[in-house]
This record gives sequence, C-alpha cells and structure tokens, in this order.
Amino acid sequence: MPDRAAQKQALRRELLERRKLLSPEDAAAAAAVLARRALELPELVGAGTVAAYVSVGREPGTRALLDALHARGVRVLLPVLLPDNDLDWGAYEGAQGLVRAGRGLLEPAGRRLGVDAVREADAVLLPGLAVDARGMRMGRGGGSYDRVLARLAGSAAHRVVLLYANEVVARVPVEPHDHPVHAVVTPDGVRRFGPGARGGPCGPGAPGASGGRPVSPPGPA
Repeated sequence: MPDRAAQKQALRRELLERRKLLSPEDAAAAAAVLARRALELPELVGAGTVAAYVSVGREPGTRALLDALHARGVRVLLPVLLPDNDLDWGAYEGAQGLVRAGRGLLEPAGRRLGVDAVREADAVLLPGLAVDARGMRMGRGGGSYDRVLARLAGSAAHRVVLLYANEVVARVPVEPHDHPVHAVVTPDGVRRFGPGARGGPCGPGAPGASGGRPVSPPGPA
C-alpha cells in the first residue's frame, strides 16, 4: 500500500490535471464568484488585517478579492517566498506594487515585514489543492504554508482555504506536519469545520455544499 506522501502526490497530480481543463473564461468567472463569496464572510467583514496571496495560473483567482479588501481599507499582507521555502510578508499597495518573482509568482515590492508578520492577521486566506471533511488542507508539497499554519497554532486568526468545488473531498492523506483550517470557500459556497461549525452562504446541508464528498468539476457557480 502506498505511503501517505505518495498518496498525496497522486492526488495532487489528479487535481492539477483537472485545473488545466479550465478555460480562461471559466477561471475568470469562478474568480468573480469566489471573491463575492469570500467578501461576505463575517471573518473578513470585520477584519483589520488579512493575509492572502496572489493567485497564479489556474489557481482560484484572488486578484479581485485583493483589490476589494484593499479598497475597504483592510491591511492586506502578501507572501514573499524565501530561499528555504519559508514565507516573509509585505503589504499590498495595489496591482502596480507587485513584481515578478521566482516560480512565476507575483510579490509585493515594498518593505519586508518578517516571517512572523502573518500572526498580526485577523484572517488568513490560504492556497491549496484540496481540503477534506475534517478541514485538513493539502497544498502543493513545498511546505511553505505548513510553516505558516504552524506559526498560527493557538492564535485567533481565522484560517480559510480558497478552492474549486471539486477540490472539497472526503479525505486527504494526512502527515504529522499537517494542520487543519477553519473554513473553505469555493464558487459554490462556504463550508466550516470543527466543533460548532456553521455553514456560511452555502453551508453543510445547503444546496451546493459538498458534504465532504467530491463534487462537480471545477468551473463557475
């Protein structure tokens, strides 16, 4: 039987292949719906500081969401990839303040705030490839956000992963370094995890909620 690391790699390949099937038009439509869903979250409505990221490729789009948060007066922190795969942080000052970095990433051009700056966030928006019914997130395997989540252990920051609807699955393979998130937002809606979890605009049991099972292929709601 394959070990958990191998199982993760197989699942990553499958999900990345599905993302490649998205047309630019479908990806843009999904990003617009995702931004609207996320902006309705109480965790973001009341947030003074939000840590987020700039989507690249066929990741669920975040550009509209970043601009909307910035326009609200929210302090938005964006990651800066370090040589050891850890993440430094800088403030988002609009699209004109982003610069090209390694691995096709876009990063803030301004002052670096340090790896612990993420602990100042009221909410943290995370990339990923999947999340399961327990709230266990699976990323691309580089370990950058495993370190972020470890730093946030015990903090009050709300941890929210942004995905396509089909990426909410029954179970992902879990390793000792993995950490759960509090909620997932997809173009189909919001699902929360943990004791006392309540659904958002499209919570568990509501139309469009995944219920922890694989759902329809990625695309606009």
